[in-house]
Amino acid sequence: MTTPEFFAPVALDQAYRLLNHGPVVLVSSAHEGRCNVMAAAWSCPLDFSPPKVTVVIDKATLTRELVEASGWLVLNVPSRASAALTLGVGSDSGKTVHDKLARHHVEIFAVPQSPVPLVRGCVAWLACRILPEPHNQRTYDLFIAEVVAAWADPRVFSQGRWHFEDAPDDLRTLHYVAGGQFYVTGTAFRGDR
Repeated sequence: MTTPEFFAPVALDQAYRLLNHGPVVLVSSAHEGRCNVMAAAWSCPLDFSPPKVTVVIDKATLTRELVEASGWLVLNVPSRASAALTLGVGSDSGKTVHDKLARHHVEIFAVPQSPVPLVRGCVAWLACRILPEPHNQRTYDLFIAEVVAAWADPRVFSQGRWHFEDAPDDLRTLHYVAGGQFYVTGTAFRGDR
């Protein structure tokens, strides 16, 4: 499992910028030989130093079981090119669809900095160690995690910021609204002009 051609490290003090624009994410998790990927629309940056994120993972999911057992997850940021995959892994349950990853053509790869596999075809990846908060997890399905490593596709993220205006539309990140409908990140402009 080699890393993708377009895969560059992101400084941890800039990792929050990978999620700051509110994209849907793919949560990958693994434990004792089992792996799963699910879509999550509710994730966000929480803190800068050390960088932390939050994500809602329903207690009925296989991903939740794997995250709680391993203490790790990866937030993978898909692009327009991965919309069908994102909808598929968000619609099917790993508990009932045993060939879920193969069915939706999910390719995973590994890197030494993450004990959890990453999803190929995404434009950003945040490897995260869970910071146990049993009350929040049990009551609100809310997980808090520290980002320990981050990477991005340098065609769309470099020098600490996104560059969608210079990239093909297929590399724009997804925003899920409901009923199988997505929007992609739009045109950049400066608010002071």
